[in-house]
Amino acid sequence: MSEQHESDGVVGRRGSAPVPRGRADTPDAPHLTVAVLTYRRNAYLAELLPVLLTQVDGVRERVRPRVLVVDNDPRAGAAEVVSGAAGEPGRISPSYVHEAEPGIVAGRNRALAECADEDLLVFIDDDEMPRSGWLAALLAAWREHGCAAVTGPTPPAYEKVPDDWVTASGAFDSWQADDGARVTSADTGNLLLDLAVVRGLGLRFDPRYGLTGGEDSLFTRSLSLAGATIRFTTGAVVDKRVAPERATRDWVLRRSFRAGSSWARVRVDTSTGSRLPARLGYAAKGLARAGRDAVRAQAARGRGDTAARAVHEVSCRGGLGMVVGAFGGRVLEYGRSAS
Repeated sequence: MSEQHESDGVVGRRGSAPVPRGRADTPDAPHLTVAVLTYRRNAYLAELLPVLLTQVDGVRERVRPRVLVVDNDPRAGAAEVVSGAAGEPGRISPSYVHEAEPGIVAGRNRALAECADEDLLVFIDDDEMPRSGWLAALLAAWREHGCAAVTGPTPPAYEKVPDDWVTASGAFDSWQADDGARVTSADTGNLLLDLAVVRGLGLRFDPRYGLTGGEDSLFTRSLSLAGATIRFTTGAVVDKRVAPERATRDWVLRRSFRAGSSWARVRVDTSTGSRLPARLGYAAKGLARAGRDAVRAQAARGRGDTAARAVHEVSCRGGLGMVVGAFGGRVLEYGRSAS
């Protein structure tokens, strides 16, 4: 059950108010912030920051860039890493802010607040590594299309080769679309936002999704439903690290259940009119999916087909999550202590 694999569906504008236009044609070099959200992954962050600093240096002729680290660790554990990544004389050094409020939504909204007077915001996470040309590709697509947002592929980078079940499940596969295609939602781990559009629509990340995930799906789907455009560019590739403790059947099934829950919640929260029909409809779809794929998973298991079993087990668990999410149930994925 994916939260982001939606493409080519053009969504109509809600209401009569015009959607704010992007600023791709601004004559001055726009201010751009690359924001890294981090939580106790200091070794990853130490590897990522030099790569980001090199990429922002490479686009300085076209934009006025900076790298901002938003540290969501209550102990501010990333501060030392950031101070140690200062650029050489004449090069950009990273900036640092501490956001102690728990949850990814608090971190993303802090990044928005820190960019209140800027033009562009690019999100990347601390467990990701951009390939060469990533930032330049995002900017090129934004300028070419004059769109509200740009996203790109996020293929997995396994730290340990997973077993056949995990590989076949597709849980970590990158979504794909044609270069320049219009998509209706995106993963904020690889996303450029035109802040003129975001501010014009009054969009922020919803705190209700702070500990459950799905905040990126809700935010970008809301952007699309308002009539704004998100484009996909194949050149902006970010490799997503997959730690060994995540590359397991148990973790994948838990994530699938949570993803199904968030998927349904997002669609209920963005529905128009009475929400009861939407809740009942998504719950029914989830039950049907779960029942169908439970039977198929058992059949695949009986014939020793690991690949089919993995796909159907993931789909079944996602369907059960849809039932929970349709009625507002929250499945916590990012819960943690404040210390």
